[in-house]
Amino acid sequence: MSGFLLQAFIYLVAAVVAVPLAKRLGMGSVLGYLLAGAFIGPVTGLIGSSETKDLQHFAEFGVVMMLFIVGLELEPRKLWAMRVRLLGLGGLQVLITAVLIGSGLYWLGWTLRESIAIGMIMSLSSTAIVLQTLSEKNLLKSEGGSASFSILLFQDIAVIPMFAAIPLLAEPGYVWMSLDQLKEAASHTDKIHMGLVDGLPAWGVASVTIGAVLAVVVAGHYLSHPLFHVIAQTRLREMFTATALLVVIGIALLMTLVGLSPALGTFLAGVVLANSDFRHELEADIEPFKGLLLGLFFITVGASIDFDIFMNEPVLVIGLALGIMAIKLFVLFVLAYGFGIRPPHTWLVTLSLAQAGEFGFVLLTFSLQNQVLSNETVRLLLMVVTLTMLLTPAMFIVYERFITRFRFARVEPTADEITEKGPVIIAGLGRFGQIINRMMVSNGFSTVVLDHRAELIQGLKKFGIKSFYGDPSRIDLLRAAGLHDATLLVVAIDDEEKSVEIVRQAKRENPDIHVVARAHDRMHVYQLYRAGADDIVRETFDSSVRASRYALMAMGFSEYRAQELADVFVEHDVETVRHLARLWKEDMSVFENEEYISAARERDRLMQDAMERMREKREAEKRRKAEQPDEDEEAEDDAEGKTSDEESMPGEKAPVANDNKAGSVAVDEAEPDSESPGEVRDKA
Repeated sequence: MSGFLLQAFIYLVAAVVAVPLAKRLGMGSVLGYLLAGAFIGPVTGLIGSSETKDLQHFAEFGVVMMLFIVGLELEPRKLWAMRVRLLGLGGLQVLITAVLIGSGLYWLGWTLRESIAIGMIMSLSSTAIVLQTLSEKNLLKSEGGSASFSILLFQDIAVIPMFAAIPLLAEPGYVWMSLDQLKEAASHTDKIHMGLVDGLPAWGVASVTIGAVLAVVVAGHYLSHPLFHVIAQTRLREMFTATALLVVIGIALLMTLVGLSPALGTFLAGVVLANSDFRHELEADIEPFKGLLLGLFFITVGASIDFDIFMNEPVLVIGLALGIMAIKLFVLFVLAYGFGIRPPHTWLVTLSLAQAGEFGFVLLTFSLQNQVLSNETVRLLLMVVTLTMLLTPAMFIVYERFITRFRFARVEPTADEITEKGPVIIAGLGRFGQIINRMMVSNGFSTVVLDHRAELIQGLKKFGIKSFYGDPSRIDLLRAAGLHDATLLVVAIDDEEKSVEIVRQAKRENPDIHVVARAHDRMHVYQLYRAGADDIVRETFDSSVRASRYALMAMGFSEYRAQELADVFVEHDVETVRHLARLWKEDMSVFENEEYISAARERDRLMQDAMERMREKREAEKRRKAEQPDEDEEAEDDAEGKTSDEESMPGEKAPVANDNKAGSVAVDEAEPDSESPGEVRDKA
């Protein structure tokens, strides 16, 4: 017992110290875990190699949980939309990479069966490291992140035939290995020696396997909701957590028994449950276990580094690692570009998947058991796999700090030739811009729409929306769209720097054009204000005001009074923004700008005074109503009726303060765009 507690203490101390330090240095949590493992393993010897190996098999279950959570966030229709990249991009990546690596090793003098086996093994990437890092950096739902996930998912599927192919590469006396060994390796475990397909013919194995997959789908669709509903009625949080773990472990066990990857099975279950009412609860319960197990897995990877091999053959280890990564970088870049993934997302796919994966540990051990590879070769390759995984965080650092900043990384397809002009130009057609475009078109105005997402433009043209592909920040495209003759320019993109630049260039080219600009926050408002925007629309402001109005009504205010208070608040805030914009300094934090702080506090005091006067007015009216109830009721009904007549939706109309000198700051409701390519809603 004390030995177990000591090991747990060592692992936790290493993680708690190394991971925050790595994050603070900008290296990411994964590299922190890897360095922690290296320190407590080969460097200090606090953890032995045998304990590390046993713990690694257990910790790999974190990958299973991670794919379950990813599945929960991926609805079936989205998975179907990924089919081309899943099969095409993923399939070609595995095939071409395996062939090139195998050919290179054979040319260097390795035997044919060694070259084939190593080529297959090294074609895989690390699901654990890549998905964890993409999620941590909010890149998983980007175009590059989605493509990377498609490749990783296919690789997880490809592991199954690899386990079947490796025994065929063995010496003749070892071809007929036991099925138990195959399932043992495929299931990431050393203990289970049983299965539902033992002794069955090929058609029987296929039938049982398909039946197991269908059972997961049917149970997830029809049985999960009643089960979780019953558990939820117990009002015991620990029971819901236990049930969530039961689902994940049960599905993983079932997949293991039929010879499939447990990670693939739980991912499928997650997709089935993606539309469940309990999806968020399941994710919240599984997330802590997933995080701890993945962290533990990364620590064991770092602890498994064999420095003896590295010291004896440093050139060979480094050469193999860099050579394998170079081949994968080449294949990934060519395929990503060929499948239409735009820079810099091409580089994200390329750099994120260049390493070997955690399945390499299992497949190499499996190859050793079948005498396809020698013990010395396996030890060498285990070190190579570990080294490539250690280099992965550095790849993400290169992407973040260098690739995304270079202009060549943003090379886009050729912009469309803009053949039409109109009085209204709309720059950006996400959820924000689409609403404005529909309003303009439905009222008889001709619009010209510019957006930088080629796939979006192609889709919009099918709906008859006059739109053109191109970067709206390019002044030549704005000129071609009729900037000099246009009456209105709507800047609806979510890139803060580009939106300010568009406003500045448009006003310089055509000072008379009216510019309505979308702002992310108050600091962005000030920048647009300085650039010359006539009307500035802050995201979510009006929706927040409406929510506040509903809150006042819930606290006892009438709809009329709540609307009146909301109008006062909006009017005051518009004036406040205009006033503070003159004091804002771009090169100074607002927390250091004493003049700004003083003015902001004064404006807050004025706001409170205005609200206090409104409340006093309300109290006076309540007293007068008590004295003359009939007359006041009729008057208030008339006032509320007038408000309803003036507003089709209470609270939607935002007052606009006119200021010929400085422009006006308007408020409206907007949802921030999800600018990930391909992820655009309300297209028509």
